[in-house]
Amino acid sequence: MKKLCRNSIVRAAIVVLFVVGIWALAAPTTTLNPPATPIPETFFGMHIHRATVSTPWPSVRFGTWRFWDTHTTWAQLEPRKGQWDWNIMDASVQLATQHGVEVLYTLGRTPQWASARPDERGRNPNAPPGGMAEARDLQDWKNYVRTVATRYKGRIHAYEVWNEPNLPNFYSGTPEKMVELARDAYTTLKEVDPSITVVSPSAVGPTGLPWLQEYLEQGGGKYCDVVGYHLYVRGNPPEAMLDFIDGVHSAMKKNGISDKPIWNTEAGWLQPYRIDPQDEPGYIARAYLLNWADGVTRFYWYAWDNQGARVRMTEQDESTSTPAARAFGELRAWMVGARMESARQREDGTWMCKLTRDDHGSWALWNPDRNVKVDVPKDWNVKNIRTLSGDRQAISGNKVEVGATPILLE
Repeated sequence: MKKLCRNSIVRAAIVVLFVVGIWALAAPTTTLNPPATPIPETFFGMHIHRATVSTPWPSVRFGTWRFWDTHTTWAQLEPRKGQWDWNIMDASVQLATQHGVEVLYTLGRTPQWASARPDERGRNPNAPPGGMAEARDLQDWKNYVRTVATRYKGRIHAYEVWNEPNLPNFYSGTPEKMVELARDAYTTLKEVDPSITVVSPSAVGPTGLPWLQEYLEQGGGKYCDVVGYHLYVRGNPPEAMLDFIDGVHSAMKKNGISDKPIWNTEAGWLQPYRIDPQDEPGYIARAYLLNWADGVTRFYWYAWDNQGARVRMTEQDESTSTPAARAFGELRAWMVGARMESARQREDGTWMCKLTRDDHGSWALWNPDRNVKVDVPKDWNVKNIRTLSGDRQAISGNKVEVGATPILLE
């Protein structure tokens, strides 16, 4: 009898350990807090370099276009004081209006005649000198901002103060001076149109976080409606973006502006970093899913027609879409209009994002490290598996195989 009891105890202990093991496998190791609002069309942003010259309009839908590397900087609009060239800017704004996309215009790149350091050169030997400096006379800066905002009032609703100010190739001044530029830009833009959204200068990379912290400590948070950042992660996978996003959240919280939105105004994967072509669709999907899951409410992909990118949207003709572009379009269909109710990573590394639309749930799943079999709970009521190529297949059984490329259970 005693032996039987001991055996029963051993069996019970094994069962407990087994149950605990199963629980540990399913226990989340990371839980994010997505915005409670439906995902808007504007979450899917894009860069297009040559839309007015050679690039056909993209074959995928998106909600907003950031004007950078579009021949529309201050130096290009006003190459000589008081002499304006609106040809490309007008054509670009007209294209955006025609296709129903919003514009984010990035202010900056000082013309040589206005530069505080007119002979200063950056890494690009073809760029005119002086562009990295602030304006010598802030009145010239204010006049530029007012002129652009007045010309496009009612057509451009969002302005970003500067591009990557922590990099000497784009800005050679101090954070304190940038706060002055932002103050004058913010005040001027709101005078022209109080409904304009002003985005802070968007820093980038590891040095961008301390730059942002110092900028906010100097009072920069007062002169923006949105905090911008460029979430490049070099050759690392999309999950590396979370560390940068958390750093931005932390800087904002320390400086009392945690209630403001965060926009990822430029990101992608560029040379010389190598990305396996078969991973490209998954990288795009994971990046967008994780950005929204961690509180980023716009993401501008760089770029539709950039042939120097490692994750390319178009072939050399700048027209034929790649599998990555098709994944962008499919993911947009998964996300826009839905609410992301939860986003968590299980202990086995699998990410799960629940999306709801009209009271119907769907689940985006991926595992960045390995292929795993995942149990599908009956109460999910899943009928189909949807892939980033747009294919659907009926689910068979109560397990699905999950890998690095996200799938949608619906």
